[in-house]
Amino acid sequence: MSYPFQNIEPKWQTYWDEKNTFRTNPRSSKPKYYCLDMFPYPSGAGLHVGHPEGYTATDILSRLKRMQGFEVLHPMGWDAFGLPAERYAMTTGVHPRVTTKNNIDTFRRQIKMLGLSYDWSREISTTDPEYYRWTQWIFLQIYNSYFDRTEKKAKSISFLVKDLEQNGSKSYEEIELPKGVSFSGNDWKSKSRKEKEDILSYFRLVYEASIPVNWCEALGTVLANEEVEEWTSKGYSVERKPMRQYMMRITSYAERLLNDLSLCEWPISTLEMQRNWIGKSEGLEIEFPLETGNKGIVVYTTRPDTIFGATYLVLAPEHPLVPEITISGQKAAVETYQKDCALKSDLERTELNKDKSGVFTGAYATLPTDPSKKIPIYISDYVLYGYGTGAIMAVPAHDQRDYDFAVKFKLPIIPVIQGEMEDGKAFDSKDSVCINSSSSLISLDGKAYKQAFDAMSDWAQSKGIGKRKIQFKLRDWLFARQRYWGEPIPLVHFEDGTPKALSDSELPLVLPDLEEFKPSGTGESPLALAKDWLVYKDPETGEIAKRETNTMPQWAGSCWYYLRYIDPKNTERLIDPELEKTWMPVEIYVGGAEHAVLHLLYSRFWHKILFDLGHVSTPEPFQKLVHQGLILGEDKGKMSKSRGNVVNPDDVVNEFGADTLRLFEMFMGPFEMSKPWSKNGVDGVFRFLNRVWRLFHSGPDESFLVQDIEPNEAELKTLHRSLKKIKEDIEGFAFNTAVSQMMIFVNEFTSNPRKPKAILEPFILALSPFAPHLAEEIWEKLGHKESLAYEPYPSWDEKYLVDSTITIVVQINGKMRGEFTAPRDVNETDAISLAKQVEKALPFWQGKEIKKEIYVKGKLVNLVVTG
Repeated sequence: MSYPFQNIEPKWQTYWDEKNTFRTNPRSSKPKYYCLDMFPYPSGAGLHVGHPEGYTATDILSRLKRMQGFEVLHPMGWDAFGLPAERYAMTTGVHPRVTTKNNIDTFRRQIKMLGLSYDWSREISTTDPEYYRWTQWIFLQIYNSYFDRTEKKAKSISFLVKDLEQNGSKSYEEIELPKGVSFSGNDWKSKSRKEKEDILSYFRLVYEASIPVNWCEALGTVLANEEVEEWTSKGYSVERKPMRQYMMRITSYAERLLNDLSLCEWPISTLEMQRNWIGKSEGLEIEFPLETGNKGIVVYTTRPDTIFGATYLVLAPEHPLVPEITISGQKAAVETYQKDCALKSDLERTELNKDKSGVFTGAYATLPTDPSKKIPIYISDYVLYGYGTGAIMAVPAHDQRDYDFAVKFKLPIIPVIQGEMEDGKAFDSKDSVCINSSSSLISLDGKAYKQAFDAMSDWAQSKGIGKRKIQFKLRDWLFARQRYWGEPIPLVHFEDGTPKALSDSELPLVLPDLEEFKPSGTGESPLALAKDWLVYKDPETGEIAKRETNTMPQWAGSCWYYLRYIDPKNTERLIDPELEKTWMPVEIYVGGAEHAVLHLLYSRFWHKILFDLGHVSTPEPFQKLVHQGLILGEDKGKMSKSRGNVVNPDDVVNEFGADTLRLFEMFMGPFEMSKPWSKNGVDGVFRFLNRVWRLFHSGPDESFLVQDIEPNEAELKTLHRSLKKIKEDIEGFAFNTAVSQMMIFVNEFTSNPRKPKAILEPFILALSPFAPHLAEEIWEKLGHKESLAYEPYPSWDEKYLVDSTITIVVQINGKMRGEFTAPRDVNETDAISLAKQVEKALPFWQGKEIKKEIYVKGKLVNLVVTG
């Protein structure tokens, strides 16, 4: 008979709910442990078996920490804004709020059926106006701040305004402010409201800009780069077009985001992905004069030592100089190519393996180091306007993409670094010297990389045509979506174009109810259809303004949710400072590696601004990060409806119980690795839990039975070794080997007729983080009146971890011929004597001459014989 999980599991889930067993006391005097899951987007499909893997791991860890005396904060919520709900509303007319609530209800039910020990009193949803009130508040904190270049931190924009009033623009000219913008303090005071706001927009950490974006006409919205593939695979068309968008100046924080990774205990691969995304490089920004004598083309290069090998320039198709320099004969070809590029995402454009394409503009530049050399200017999609200057000097001998382009367009390839080039491949080295690199103006020949880099940079700076520069690949964050189902941006626009931030008392700015959710047809979000909602009357002046129709991206609500869990009902402030200092940073953060870059980067960015402004006390939000591996289908492919390999956790729980699902997902393999689902594996774990049940039940009626008898030494050794290994494996996220140890324990006691309570009771406590329903039921049968959730984890005695005897191998001429048991402290003489008594080894050495006797302490005896 199987153990009755159908009765046990609902019973204990009800008990935990009614008793508030896992309710966190945020002001407890216990040591604190904040264990956080990346909260899910509640899709219409509900949970699949991949979701519980991470949730079970954090639950096991949280349960262990409670047993170790910690006050544990282990919350759950919903990252609930998103395009799928809005798309469903566009096609069905059902409000996204209704769809989202139904999806959340499904997710909550499924998560609760797994017996996960969340504090549900802290549940949040990013779509709740009481939650996104504070998302909007943080947005305004960022909007009303600028990055102080000298102090390297965010400060209130009021400090900047005061400085401009007193000292004018001198400290900011040609740095934050564009060339030609210059004014005194008195000039500033005389400027109009609009003029002042235009200047402040160069500093604010939130600003508007016209940039190329991924526009989907059918969806009526801009898509993030990472969303393009998802929606084009569903049949939607996406094109690149310039649009006015809100941006967040994350680039101001590039250096700190990079340096502070040293504070994070994260997987090496994730740290590397963050570093690569930020992409710090040191190089030279240098101007290539146009042959016509007009203003030149500025390029950024990390290899100024190779400038003599530049045989052509490439501009991004959207570079503003393209229409200016293109000759009439090439205009049609250039414009056609630009239109084709507008349909491509940045990822498609920069893919290394794709065939190189481009068009000659008909224009030429000259080499700065040798004006006698003309260089043709092309446009190509592999150069992006958003990175560097949007133009490159192409050195085909030493860059593979440049090489492939040069071969296709039959352009010169001049090696300027000494070394051998293979056919079809560019050659690069920083350990060689420059060749073919001299003119009447400068010579780099014979110089090593660093010498040539410095010589070229110094020369360019001395001539006023270049400057050393640190560059980052990181781009400012596109922070606007033309959608309804997102947080409204709390800004309004007066008729003269001046923006104004709402006051804190006007938050939350709640989404208006709409009857239709289709795009407005103007490029604006469906909010443009809410005519009454759009009209804003300034409470201070009575002036009429128009509300912002863009909404925030889905990333916004997930940038700070870890803070709201700490103080979820606070209506007066973002978070109680005392609670924030008590609970931050998050000790352990668990989620998928697909969030290894953007979510973590954006969260860190917001957190640093809040840190600078004094709202949080830690420079980083997440101390330790762990990624769970994917759970694949039984066919070893990624689970998807189209493959037909999706496993619904409801089905598994109905057939085998939640404890089986929990235990199996932990037993499948190393936590961080991908592994395939196995129905047979589920069966095996279910049989194991039945064996656990039968350890405590015997006879035809399965009556409960344990014995109040003294355990023997062998039993104590099995228990104490298990207790140690299970605890240490949980803390090391080695859940699979912890389960293996439990199986060893159960196997040994299944064949043992003795059932000492002093052994079995501690084992149940060790099992409880993995299989809490079964453990609670047996704990109650053992006579306990309260839940085991806060029982101390059993301690172990070191003396039971060490065997008094050891096994020593016997070798004859290096080949194993037997083994024997000896006291742990056996000496060499006794070990060799015992080895000679091993019957299995006798035929291989008796009657022969023993040339040498070798003893490796505690491991082996080797007899070297002849004859």
